[in-house]
Amino acid sequence: QVQLVESGGGLVQAGGSLRLSCAASGRTFSNYYMGWFRQAPGKEREFVADTSWSGGSTYYADSVKGRFTMSRDNAKNTVYLQMNSLKPEDTAVYYCAQQRGTTYLVRQCEAFSDRCYWGQGTQVTVSS
Repeated sequence: QVQLVESGGGLVQAGGSLRLSCAASGRTFSNYYMGWFRQAPGKEREFVADTSWSGGSTYYADSVKGRFTMSRDNAKNTVYLQMNSLKPEDTAVYYCAQQRGTTYLVRQCEAFSDRCYWGQGTQVTVSS
């Protein structure tokens, strides 16, 4: 059984930074792609970033390119999202995700949520 636990969310002023962590358990972490999604109030969950087994192939949504950096530490079974230059529109619940299989990319879980395991989410609030 896969378990994903996010941490690191909080309240920050616009222009500030936060680092989110996601600890995974239940199966071999390094064999599966990982990703981050977010859901703002009144909006659907949207893709933020994902990364490959090695962490060397990372893909970002246009809205966060140049500001967010995703990485993973396979020895710790943990994935990170470093968020810099935060904007009020970044305010959302941030979810960690892991592909259920290896056929599809994690970012495809935006449209097909059952293709990923999901964490419980951590709140990020960016004030003006």
